[in-house]
This record gives sequence, structure tokens and C-alpha cells, in this order.
Amino acid sequence: MSEFENLIDKLLEQKSGLTREDVKEQINQKKEKIGAGYLTDQGALFLIASDYGITLSGPLKVEMSIKDLYAGAKEISLETRVLNLSPAKQFSRKDGSPFYLRTMTVYDTNSTASVKLWDEKANLPGIENLKPGDLIKIIKAYVKSDLDGSPTINIGSGSNIETTDTNSEIPTIDTITKDVSESQEGQKDLVMSGIIDGAISGMEFTNSRGKPGTALRMRLKGKDGSVMRVVLWGKDESSIPNVISQSAKVRLLGVRVKSGNQGLEIHGNDATIIEIEGGEIKPIITRILSISTTETGRKMILAVDSKKNTYNISDSSNSTSICEEGDVIECMPTKVYGNSITLDENSFVRKLDNDKNIPSLSQLRTKINDVKVDESYCIESIILKVPERREVQTKTGESISLSEMFVEDDTGQIWVKGWRNQARIIDKCELGEIVSITGLNAKAGLEGRIELFLSPFSKIIKKS
Repeated sequence: MSEFENLIDKLLEQKSGLTREDVKEQINQKKEKIGAGYLTDQGALFLIASDYGITLSGPLKVEMSIKDLYAGAKEISLETRVLNLSPAKQFSRKDGSPFYLRTMTVYDTNSTASVKLWDEKANLPGIENLKPGDLIKIIKAYVKSDLDGSPTINIGSGSNIETTDTNSEIPTIDTITKDVSESQEGQKDLVMSGIIDGAISGMEFTNSRGKPGTALRMRLKGKDGSVMRVVLWGKDESSIPNVISQSAKVRLLGVRVKSGNQGLEIHGNDATIIEIEGGEIKPIITRILSISTTETGRKMILAVDSKKNTYNISDSSNSTSICEEGDVIECMPTKVYGNSITLDENSFVRKLDNDKNIPSLSQLRTKINDVKVDESYCIESIILKVPERREVQTKTGESISLSEMFVEDDTGQIWVKGWRNQARIIDKCELGEIVSITGLNAKAGLEGRIELFLSPFSKIIKKS
């Protein structure tokens, strides 16, 4: 007799007047009520037993599906694969005593589930060695309802996790990986891949409870060319390699899709695993095109190499104090993310003799008529319209400054715009001035027209 039939017998033993046909009819009704794709017959049977106040004792069969889980189930065992794993964290109970908690996301053929490992189970021997896609057996766990109502697997003192190398029909990580272009709002526990588009930046914030936190921000481009914003909460730059090639492939394990200020966004947390193609730090030889200094004293440098690749160099240690605009330098950076270079006290910078193979600013200037979307430019033009400042309201209610001016050269006209701090740079310009502007990013604006936007590395030089 199958495990399922044995479980029906256990229910009939405890519920007099109920027939096997009654149970199977109730199973069909339960599945119809819940909706297609959520329950197996066995899962429905456990819900029916719970409705009668009956617990079907004994472990469930190892091959049970995650979607069969329900709040209140005890001593369950199942086979599944690891999606991601968070670090163990220490918390305090109401009485002040400490406890540890580690979370893990697992998946099988049809579903995903959150796993909580409590106290000593948060530091099980070998738990740190678990990798995405590893096949595991969860033994004698219990199920509780999470804050969102979904069943969560709990690993307590009587539970255990074991790795296994048996053949399994549960798909591998590569099989469930989706391109970011396939994202749909509301999806969770996803494995998403894409190509880095632009720089990776860290940020610090204070949450609603007044506690500080960190996050990583990036943009990923899909196979169809679409770009999605990514925010990984609880992550910082220690989570990623020091060297990331331009247009590197990225895979994020354990993320969700939600609506943000600029459309759909991918969000992760401290359990999200980041896989990025890295490389080796090598000396970079560039010519400095422009140098500007932030209010905090950080130098923001725009530079170019012999292949006309531009770099955004952020110098927080004054390593470039000996350098001027136009100088050729060799630097050994601390971090390289695509075309973004970080210099700190561990970096090395030296001036080199002039190298005519590296273009100068005048050689890089682009005529307005040749500007194309999604590229970076340096232009020289005359201001045709007095710069205007206005406040723009975001979807979150934040008010941010936007300044814009209309410029032209002998090939055409274009709008130059700056947000926030960059708006202040535009505000200093006047009608009729001839200006050289470095580090502009071209984007598609209203009615398909191209507009140029200042970046933190941009600089406007007025021609005398």
C-alpha cells in the first residue's frame, strides 16, 4: 500500500463515519477551492486532517513536494535543492538571552520555500559549505506560517539537514536561471542573469526602525536590450570582486521583482548570492581629461586610454594630487568595476611622459550631430538659452533639482541637463558663453530626441 493510502487509513481510524470515497471527494473539493497548481492529493489530505483537528503522525515521504507544506505540519522530511543561504545572525529574546538564526531558500520541481535554522542548527557542521544547487534532505522539521502567510520550514533541536548525491528530478540552478528580460512583477525566489550596464555603487541608509544599513545598486541588461535597476539590501562592496570587467555577466540567486520609481526593479537581501565574472587588477594607463572635487574633498577624474575607452576615477586618498588635466598617468587601482576605478591609500599612481597614442580632450570632442544614445561624450558649444532650474517630484514624493540649458555647435542643437549636484554646475553658466563639457551621457528624451546629462564626473569649462 502506498504512503498516501496509509495516510488515508490513519485519518479514517480517527474520524468515524468517514469513508475513503468521502475523503477522496473532499480532496478534490479542497484542490478545486485552493486553485490549480498548488496542491497534490497528499497535501490536500493533510489540510483536511487539520480541518478535523487531526494530526497525521509519522514523517512524510522524502519525495513530497514543497507545495504540500502547510502551517502546523510536524516532523516533515523532504528532498530539495539549495537556492541561497544567509549568514547566521545573533538576536536577543525578550529576557535578554541570545539566540542565532540563519535563513535559507530551497526549491524543488514546482515551488520554493524559506527555511529557518535556529540556535545551534544555524551553525551546523558544513552548513557554510553549502552551494546553490546542492541537493539536501531536510529531516524532521516543522512548519510555521511566515509574516506573509506562506509556510516556512523550521529546523530546530530535533531536526537536521544532510547533503545527498542521489539522482534527482529537481532541476539544477542553470536550468531555473532566467534572463532579466523575462521578469514579471510579483515573482520571488528567482535566479536572474544579465549583463552589467554601467557602474556598481554602494549606499548607506537608515531603515524605518532607525537602524543603519547598506545596499548595492546596479543595472542589468537583458538579451532583448532592456535594462533593469537592481537593489541588493544588506549587501556592500565586500560581496563583489575587486575587479569586474566591462559588460560582465551577472547572476543573482534569490531575488524578487517589484515595481519601482522607474518601472520594474529587481530586489535582493543579505541572503542573495551574487555571481560576477571577475579578473585580475592590472595597471591602467590613461590621460586625464578633467578633474573636479566634491564637497567632501573626493576627486572625480574623467580619463581616457589609448583605445579611446573613458574611465571614471574616484580618488578619496589624494593619490592624484601631483596630477593635472592633460597628464598621462599609470595607476594600480584598488577596485575596477567596468570603467569605474577606485583609488585609495592602497593604490599606486605615477605620472608618465606624454604619450601621443592617447588622445587629448580636443581629439575626443564630438559634434552634436554625431551624438548617439547610450554613449558618453565631450562637446564644445555655445549656450543659446539661459539655464533654467526646476524641482521635479519623484513617485516616492522626493523633490529633486533639475537644471537644463540649450546649446549648439555648427552641426546642431541639444539640451544639456543636470540632476541634484550637477544642476548647480549648469546654474553657473550664462547665455552666449562658449563652454567645453566633459563626461556627458546621451539618453533618449521626450519625443525620441537625444539629450545630454551631466554625471558626477562631468566638468564645464568656460572658454575665454
